[in-house]
Amino acid sequence: MWETLGTVRDLGRLQEIASVLIRYGFGDLVQRIGLSGALERAGRLLHWHHAEEMLRMAPPVRLRHALEDLGPTFVKLGQVLATRIDLLPPDWIRELGELQNAVPALPFEAIRDQLAADLGADPETVFARLECRPLAAASLAQAHRAWLEDGSAVVLKVRRPGIREVVEADLRLLARLAEIVEAQAPDLRRYRPGGIVQQFAASLRAELDFAGECRNAQRIAANFEGHPGIAIPDVYWQWTSERLNVQSFMDGIPGRDFDAIDEAGLDRHELARTGAGIVLKMVLEDGFFHADPHPGNIFYLRDGRIGVIDFGMVGRISEQRRLQVAQLLHGLVDQDAEAVTDILLEWTEGEADVEEGRLQSEVGAFTDQYRGVPLKELRMGAMLVDVAALLRRHGLTLPPDLALMIKAFLTLEGLGRQLDPDFDMASEARPYVQRAMLQRYSPLVLARRGRRTVSGALDLLGDLPRDLRRLLQAARHGRLRGQIEVTSLKAFGDQLNSAANRLTIGVITAALIIGSSIVMNSVGGGVSNRWLMAMGVLGFVGAALTGIWIVLSIWRSRKH
Repeated sequence: MWETLGTVRDLGRLQEIASVLIRYGFGDLVQRIGLSGALERAGRLLHWHHAEEMLRMAPPVRLRHALEDLGPTFVKLGQVLATRIDLLPPDWIRELGELQNAVPALPFEAIRDQLAADLGADPETVFARLECRPLAAASLAQAHRAWLEDGSAVVLKVRRPGIREVVEADLRLLARLAEIVEAQAPDLRRYRPGGIVQQFAASLRAELDFAGECRNAQRIAANFEGHPGIAIPDVYWQWTSERLNVQSFMDGIPGRDFDAIDEAGLDRHELARTGAGIVLKMVLEDGFFHADPHPGNIFYLRDGRIGVIDFGMVGRISEQRRLQVAQLLHGLVDQDAEAVTDILLEWTEGEADVEEGRLQSEVGAFTDQYRGVPLKELRMGAMLVDVAALLRRHGLTLPPDLALMIKAFLTLEGLGRQLDPDFDMASEARPYVQRAMLQRYSPLVLARRGRRTVSGALDLLGDLPRDLRRLLQAARHGRLRGQIEVTSLKAFGDQLNSAANRLTIGVITAALIIGSSIVMNSVGGGVSNRWLMAMGVLGFVGAALTGIWIVLSIWRSRKH
C-alpha cells in the first residue's frame, strides 16, 4: 500500500520516520507494516542498527523520544494520545503527557516578511514597540510582546513559516499508516488508528487556524460574561488572521509558580475552587470547553481571577452527552453500578461483543470499594482512570469528545491538588452534576424536546405518502432489492477466489506436462515430427512458467 504514495517528496519524510522508529527500537513495527520493504524498493535502503541505550529505555520513554525527534506533527499526535486514557495504560499516558511543545525559536528576521504581509505594513510602523526576542516558542508558533500607541501591551502569536506544508505531508503519511495498520496488524486494530488519525487531523488543522482560536476564545468569554473568576484576553481583530493573532497581554503569575502565588498573598484554596468551577461550567453547562488546561495555559491574576489562554484545542459536548456525563459522575459518587454500566454501554454501543453481566459485576465491585467513603476523600480523577482501565479490559473505547473531557478533568484535579492538597473535586462537582440532571426536566428543555419530537413526527407523516408511493413503484417495476453485506466474509471470499485461480492454473500446468509428454513420446522422424517436437518443448516451457508463478503467488500470500 505504500507504493501508491501520492508524491515522491513524501518518500524522504517516510524514510526519516522509519529511521527514527528503528533508532528507538521500533524496527519490528516498521517491518510489520511494510514500510521498510517499500523504501528498499524505492532505492532508499534502511540500516537496522539498534542503540543499546535506547533499547534499555522503557517502551513509553522510547516512544516519547521518537515523537519528539519526528517534529511538531508527531509531538501533537502524542499529546492527543495522552488524552486517550481509555486506550493506553497510565504509564504510557504519563510519559506522553511529558511531551513539550517548546522548541528553539526562529530568529525574528525569519518571520518578519510573513508578519509584515499579515499586518499589511511593517511591524515597527503598526506597533509603538515590538520585542524581537520571543516570549515563548512552540512547535507551531512563537509569541512576541508588543505595545500599542496608547501603551497597551499585546501578544503576537505568529505561525511558523512553512509549517502547514510540513503538517499536511505528515498527515498524509499518518492516514496511510493507519490504513495499513488496520489491514495488516489485527492486534493493533482495537486501538482504532483510523479514528484517532481523523480526530488528530481535525484537531491539528483547527490549531493551525489562529483566527479560529480567537473565535473559540470569544465564545467562551461570552459564556462567562459577568463571571467574576475568569479572565480571557481581548482579541484585536484588525490584525488577526489565519497565521497571526493579536491579543491583550495577560499579566499574571504562571500556573507552575506556586511560590509567587504565596508571595502575592493569593488564597490557594479559593483559586482551586474557582478553577474547578470554571471547567465544570464549561463542560456540564456550556458544552464547550478548553481541552488543554495545563499550567502553561493558566495565569493567576493579582485580583484573584484566573486567566486562561490558548484556545486552539477545544472540546464540544452535546446536551445529551452532558446529561450522560452527569449521570456517570452521579452514579460513581452514589455507588450506582447499574447506572454506570448503562452509560458505559451506551457510549461504546456497537464496538464489540460485551458480556453485560460481567461488565456490571466489575463496575459493582469497583463502585463498592467507595461505599461509606466521605465525599471529600473521593479522588474523582483516580475513579475516572479506573473506569478507563475497566473499558480497556473489555476492549471498549470512548468517543473522542469524552476522552478530551476526562483528560481535562484529570488535569484540573491534579492542578487543584497542587494548589491545595485538601482540594475536594467531588464536592465541587456535585452541585453542577445535580443542576445538569435537574435541567433535563426544566420546562424550557421539556418544551424544546417536545417541539423537536412533534416537528419530526409531522415531517415523517408528511413524507410518508410519497415514500410509500416510491416504494410501491419500485416493487412494481422489479427494482426493489435487498442487500446484505457481511464485511468479514469479503476477505474470506477473496482468499477463496485466489485459491481457485491457483488451482485452475495448477490443473492447466499438469495438463501441459502430460500433453507435452505424450507428444514428445510419439515423435518420430520427418519435418512434421519436428513441429510436434517444438510444440512439446513449448508445452514444457509454459508448464515451467506457470509452476513458477504458482510458487511465487503462494510465497507472496504467506509473506503478507
